[in-house]
Amino acid sequence: MDDQKKVHELFGQLTGKAVETMTMWADANQRVLRELVEFSAATAKEGVRLYAELQQGALETLRNSQAAAGRWQGAWSDGAKDPVQVYQKAVMNSVDSVEAAFKLLEGQAQAITRSAERLQTSAEQAGKGIQQTYTAVVEKMKDVYCHN
Repeated sequence: MDDQKKVHELFGQLTGKAVETMTMWADANQRVLRELVEFSAATAKEGVRLYAELQQGALETLRNSQAAAGRWQGAWSDGAKDPVQVYQKAVMNSVDSVEAAFKLLEGQAQAITRSAERLQTSAEQAGKGIQQTYTAVVEKMKDVYCHN
C-alpha cells in the first residue's frame, strides 16, 4: 500500500512538472511570437517610410525634368537669334541635370542607409527580447527540475 502511494505521489509530481513545463514553453513561445510580430510590423513600417522617401525624390526629379523641358522650348525659339548662347545654355543645363541626378542618387543612398540602420536596431531589439525570454525559461526550468 505504501509503494502504491509513493507511485501516485511521484506520478503527481511528474504530471505537475510536465504541466508547468508546457505552460512555461507556451508562455515563452507567445513572447517570442510577439517579438517577431513587432519586428515584422517595424519592418513593414520602415519599408513604407523608405518607399515614400524614394518616391518623393523621384517626384522632385520629374518636376525638375518638366521645368527643364520648358526652359528648352524657350531656348530653341531664341536659337535662331544666337546659336552660341543656346549651345552654352544647353551645356549648362546638361551639367545641372547631371548634378541633380547625382544629388538624387546620393539622397536615395542616404535614405536606404538610414532605413537599414533603423532595421538593424529593430532586429537587435527583437533578438535581445527573444534571448531574454529563453534565458528566463531556462532558469525557470532549472528551478522546476533541480528543486524538489
